[in-house]
Amino acid sequence: MSKTTNVKKMEERVAALRREMAESRLDAFIIPSQDPHQSEYVADHWKARAWISGFTGSAGVAVVTPDHAGLWTDSRYFIQAEQELKDSPFVLHPLKVPHMPEHIDWLLENLPRGSTVGCDGNVFSLSQANYLQRRLESKSMSLAYKEDLIGRIWTGRPPLPRNAAFELDEALAGQSRAEKLRLIRRQMKGAEYYLVPTLDDIAWALNIRGADVEYNPVCISYLLIGHKAAHWFVHEEKVPGVLQKRLQQDGLHLHPYEQLEGFLTGLDKDCTLLYDAGSTSIALFEALEEEQWKASRNLIRPLKAIKNETEVKHIRQAMRKDGVALLKLYRWLEAELQHRTVSEYELAQQLAAFRKAQGNYYGESFAAIVGYAANGAIVHYKPEPDTCADIRPEGILLLDSGGQYLEGTTDITRTTALSDPTEEQRRNYTLVLKGNIALSRAVFPEGTAGVQLDILARMHLWREGLNYGHGTGHGVGFFLNVHEAPQGFTPNPKNERGETPFQAGMLTSNEPGFYKAGEYGIRIENLELCVEHRSTDNGRFFAFEPATLFPIDLKLADLSLLTQEEKGWLNDYHRKVLNELTPLLNEEEQAWLEERCRAV
Repeated sequence: MSKTTNVKKMEERVAALRREMAESRLDAFIIPSQDPHQSEYVADHWKARAWISGFTGSAGVAVVTPDHAGLWTDSRYFIQAEQELKDSPFVLHPLKVPHMPEHIDWLLENLPRGSTVGCDGNVFSLSQANYLQRRLESKSMSLAYKEDLIGRIWTGRPPLPRNAAFELDEALAGQSRAEKLRLIRRQMKGAEYYLVPTLDDIAWALNIRGADVEYNPVCISYLLIGHKAAHWFVHEEKVPGVLQKRLQQDGLHLHPYEQLEGFLTGLDKDCTLLYDAGSTSIALFEALEEEQWKASRNLIRPLKAIKNETEVKHIRQAMRKDGVALLKLYRWLEAELQHRTVSEYELAQQLAAFRKAQGNYYGESFAAIVGYAANGAIVHYKPEPDTCADIRPEGILLLDSGGQYLEGTTDITRTTALSDPTEEQRRNYTLVLKGNIALSRAVFPEGTAGVQLDILARMHLWREGLNYGHGTGHGVGFFLNVHEAPQGFTPNPKNERGETPFQAGMLTSNEPGFYKAGEYGIRIENLELCVEHRSTDNGRFFAFEPATLFPIDLKLADLSLLTQEEKGWLNDYHRKVLNELTPLLNEEEQAWLEERCRAV
């Protein structure tokens, strides 16, 4: 589709939405990125924001009024959004603080008092809707949340996926489905049921995986856990007969996906349900009387975040596989660049092929970010076959990618010099490396949260007046979502990722970076396993252990800027990479790895 044709489609869609808004007497309409399960990555059926605006990033909010169409997104997507929204009806509103609802501030400033703002309550969580209502009421505005205007105008909307679910063997999960349900039920005090709308939590609790959403191996469904039985609302044809029998043996009853609301309304009026306001849609909340609901924290996330010994063992195997696949990719790239250019898209496809060759591979854990030269400065850049750059044996390449293996989920970023780097590039790369090492070497007392540790990754950049606009790290699932709540590293103290204390068994990314728009990007990422360090009279202390296994580019590093402790960490890390990967390589590959893991 040509750019002109695409822009015309956007204009027609916005015009159709405005006609529906006028008929429904709405002064603005909000289109978020999420689905009814508050997912980060959503099935095509729920990509309403992308459909209306043309912006394809995974995070952002669109707002349409009679005379304005705006798209709010954070710094990871600024350059991408500028490119995708060029000449379209939508204007980019860059978020000053990631994940903050700044579109609401715009509405309050630009709409007259008494205005009505519409949205589809099926894809707004109760907490989002309540916050929006409170803010609007402060200016005598109201929220109409039963307006699925997109559903009225989206002709040819993709249907809900019906891909088969499958069981994750207990030998991989480390806990049986029955054990997990027991752990959840122990926390269900004062209520008959616990409602689980979030797809990764359902997958973990039931030891099932699916293929309904790109990148995340989940199955679109709802789960209602009772003290004696549990009810799984899922399209029946997605659950093979053998799996159905095994679920029934563990007290699971299957119901059609669309029947959850009817099931809830049929419950006894004295029945109470635990729910998480951050993941339960306002449309679903209204299925019952308000007094039947009992607010609760998410009961599954804290359990899922702490990987058990079996999961950790398999994660280590997944990291070995990933290291071998990346080694083969970089060797392939070096050979190809001797006689031709390689497109960013081709490199991403080749990496997926090398990962698949390692066995038990289920696909990418997110769209590979292959950013050559200036494209490396686009934080969440996805190369497209018709528009991507050709990689040449010069400049800098940023490769951020991950795989979904039966043994675990990976996420790794390496920045590589394809020719002699400039002094500025070497300095900035080394500042990022120093931040990665500082965070990886952290030792901290029990109760320490991500917002307290984030500065370690930034402090060397800050001293030079440099920074990066994204968080430093996120939790990672076990053959599940690559971005997994609750823990992470962030400078923002007002969200879950910043507030959650680290515990042994948590797997978290460590990915500081630096980006010079129009020139290059730098990011170095390892996954870190939180481990017990020691106990003293002052309590328990934790530390991090790098789980990712692949060399860090030394050609880009200015070794004169590294302390002896930092050099020691780098040598220890490369020694570990050598020890873990060497038995899996042939002689030529071993020699290549030894050179890149040389002592400094």
